[in-house]
Amino acid sequence: MAHDAGRNGRSDFVRFAGLSVEYSSSDGPVQALSDVELSFGQGEFVCIVGPSGCGKTTLMHALGGFIRPTHGEVTMEGQPIRAPGPDRGLVFQQPTLFPWLSVSRNASFGPRMRKFDRAATAQTVEQWLRQTGLWEFRNRYPYELSGGMRQRLAIVRALVNEPRILLMDEPFGALDALTREKMQEMLHAIWRRSGMTVVFITHSVEEAVYLGTRVVVMSRRPGRIIEDIAAPFARRSTSDGMRSVKASTDFIALREHVLSLIWRSGDDDVG
Repeated sequence: MAHDAGRNGRSDFVRFAGLSVEYSSSDGPVQALSDVELSFGQGEFVCIVGPSGCGKTTLMHALGGFIRPTHGEVTMEGQPIRAPGPDRGLVFQQPTLFPWLSVSRNASFGPRMRKFDRAATAQTVEQWLRQTGLWEFRNRYPYELSGGMRQRLAIVRALVNEPRILLMDEPFGALDALTREKMQEMLHAIWRRSGMTVVFITHSVEEAVYLGTRVVVMSRRPGRIIEDIAAPFARRSTSDGMRSVKASTDFIALREHVLSLIWRSGDDDVG
């Protein structure tokens, strides 16, 4: 079930080459990642799972340009990533919104700071707010929104910058089960329409297998890649329905395979 991003004639859009990250702590040096080798093509939906503390977020932050590798490098289209940039949008578990700005002003914050054309920015903001069901709330403030709506706004704020990669660190982890499934469907629809590359960290194996074209399983710290698995469900027709997909025999088999890899790595904090 292992999958090589370099096969089938696809170029490596993103590549982690021998990536190791070590950081200091009060107890001494901590090896977060060790010799990570991973690559994937443009337009993939890459889900990363693994035991708690295995370095999933460290891996994402290295791609975001927030962490410098101790050894190895991260490249995008062959160019080393050395700093954050607007071509990589980041969405966290807790939405980072400005409480004093309205929905529309939060959404347009990035383009305004970069002094983009106002008319073009307004059009892009309206497009994304309509697609995510937030347009009628454009003059509200974050405290007036539900948790799911705030997270939708955080995603819109990243998308308005037109990133080439959307980096998502457990973005649905704090939501209730029903809202979480609705957010999964919304994100899938955005990904299908835009062709954007998504890198998605989650503790939910079911979520990873359903959303991802790739499921990357990491070992416990220091994090390494145990297996890189091609998942077929993300590209299936939306007419199949989420419930029928998740109840299918092949979905359950893949979910259990990924769970067994993580359990063997010594972690019970997965679902």
